[in-house]
Amino acid sequence: MVITNSFPKSIVNSLQLSTLPYQRPLLAIGHGTRNEKGRQTFLDFVEIYQQLDTSRPVIPCFLELTKPTIQQGVEACVKQGYTDITALPILLFAARHNKFDVTNELDRSRQPYPQLSFNYGRHFGITPKIIELWRDRLIKLDLPESNPHNIAREDTVLLFVGRGSSDPDANGDVYKLARIIWEGSGYKTVETCFIGITHPRLEEGFRRAYLHQPKRIIVLPYFLFTGTLMEKIFDITAQQESQNPNIDFACLPEMGIAPQLLQVFREREIEAQLGQVAMNCEMCKFRLAAADGQAEHGHGHGHGHGHGHGHGHDPHHHHANSDPYAKLEDYHQRIWNAP
Repeated sequence: MVITNSFPKSIVNSLQLSTLPYQRPLLAIGHGTRNEKGRQTFLDFVEIYQQLDTSRPVIPCFLELTKPTIQQGVEACVKQGYTDITALPILLFAARHNKFDVTNELDRSRQPYPQLSFNYGRHFGITPKIIELWRDRLIKLDLPESNPHNIAREDTVLLFVGRGSSDPDANGDVYKLARIIWEGSGYKTVETCFIGITHPRLEEGFRRAYLHQPKRIIVLPYFLFTGTLMEKIFDITAQQESQNPNIDFACLPEMGIAPQLLQVFREREIEAQLGQVAMNCEMCKFRLAAADGQAEHGHGHGHGHGHGHGHGHDPHHHHANSDPYAKLEDYHQRIWNAP
């Protein structure tokens, strides 16, 4: 059973956001997707955020795969006469894209405009509001309409599905968040897995979940917006459901345009404007590589965690048709060799 998102616009539009210290334009930077529904949901999220506060422009752009690009977003700010710009990644964890790729793109986009100053904010991360969002959704799954067989939580396994990253620090945060959501929940256990890049993959996650002999499995995909990977999670869950008729399955949707996310995004914008952004450098593999003389690790953008300039895209980037990390031994051999 796939659960759908339903956030009435009246709830979202009734939000009261904290006042911004400055009226600087905001670059809202998404990862990018070829999935048109996923792209449009991102644009809708940004548009709603703009409507909640029209004191400055909020300009959507994408790192890759679709347009508008970061360069085009910066040019839109320049055309309106702005020189001080806040840039926020709409990303869940601080992986390569957040630490490395977005900052490189900002560097490149600034080259024709030396007068520009960027205040680079941080990702969503692990926050009380996001934990609240998931706990609220899990409570709804206890209701008779979502749990017709009245299966208790102690007979239910939570299967937490992350995107998967080539950054071990970000992957560790997925496990941390899964554990936080499980603590005190009453579920039999939580198994954590990923849909790509790292391991264990979703199929292995189901295999591990079955070892606990659950009567019910709740799949929680930790994604911001819909897209090809969310569709893949739904498809794999449906296959598992058809092969295991004695187990109840429920698959939650992505977070979507949730009030809690809009509130966290405002917190990130204020942090960036005030220069209060804190990043986890200690466990960043890019910093560790630099310490070993394997890579440069510059500092810029005024966010306390800038990254090297002029580095190319990862030759093993996960959008390639092949999957260089499909085998666990390949993942272990590759993951620490290059930033």
